[in-house]
Amino acid sequence: MLDLEHDLDRANHPLDVIERLAALNDWSFDRDGEDEISVNVAGNWAEYQVAVTWLDQMEAMHVASAFDLKVPDRRKTEVVTLISLINEQLWLGHFDFWSSENVVMFRHSLLLSGGAEPTDEQAGMLIKSAVETCERHYQAFQFVLWAGKSAREALDCSMMECVGEA
Repeated sequence: MLDLEHDLDRANHPLDVIERLAALNDWSFDRDGEDEISVNVAGNWAEYQVAVTWLDQMEAMHVASAFDLKVPDRRKTEVVTLISLINEQLWLGHFDFWSSENVVMFRHSLLLSGGAEPTDEQAGMLIKSAVETCERHYQAFQFVLWAGKSAREALDCSMMECVGEA
């Protein structure tokens, strides 16, 4: 078995960079504890609740982004199918369905093994990629939930590229 035990003293807490980023962007945030911060980021389609957690044992910064989207029981199967179709296309992170709360969440992690410190750019990209991925797929979830579309139809409709202006 690989021995990865470590006792590293970091100059700063890795979440301090997220707190600084939130303050610079005028995002409302709450440092829920030493190892967790919640940030609200406005997108075009929704307001995203982005929770960033420091996982000391894995030396990872974990981001979980949720939006106000409760899935009714009758649409769970189609939403889970949609999540599977979306995840096939993602290079970073993934969507999850949390059945205990009937919500969809995007999750991703930044590994900082060996005492690496997160840069402002890495922290910014962690938040940006979470929000942009949620924004890109928000309408597909809406099509499944409110328009009664199948997962495939919803994904195809939401991924259409518009050309020109009306």
